Amino acid sequence: MHRLYLGLGSNLGERKTLLDSAIRSIEHKIGQIQKISPFYETEPWGVENQTPYLNVVVEVLTTLWPLAILHLVQEIEKEGGRERKERWGSRTIDIDILFFNQEIFTFSDLQVPHPRIQDRNFVLYPLADLAPNLVHPVFNKNILELKEQCKDTSWICAY
Repeated sequence: MHRLYLGLGSNLGERKTLLDSAIRSIEHKIGQIQKISPFYETEPWGVENQTPYLNVVVEVLTTLWPLAILHLVQEIEKEGGRERKERWGSRTIDIDILFFNQEIFTFSDLQVPHPRIQDRNFVLYPLADLAPNLVHPVFNKNILELKEQCKDTSWICAY
């Protein structure tokens, strides 16, 4: 079994309902949910003038490999009404592969660990709730250390 961390976000529609539905789909299609972080409402990152996001991180045990997981999360996003219009734009559902075991992968359409974990409060806060001592295999720092050193100044609050 592989330990997988997925980051989910939504800022369109019924955000909590969409995230709950995506989590159920992850359990059905990808693997057994081990933990779900608290939900956080967050300032949009990357593009201004958007409504706030609702973010959560889930820990999953799976037998699948990263490219199969990528295909399935994109399928779940599409089922949730995701339309890919602009990078970092508003969306009904977004699912990112954050970590896969302690492994490092680089494919043409996927990099694991996610290349911007260390730059984003909306990932680090919920991830720190689930796995504060998880060590990032590239930076060799745990999630709490990355959270403390993060330069992201966008607001974030428990939902």
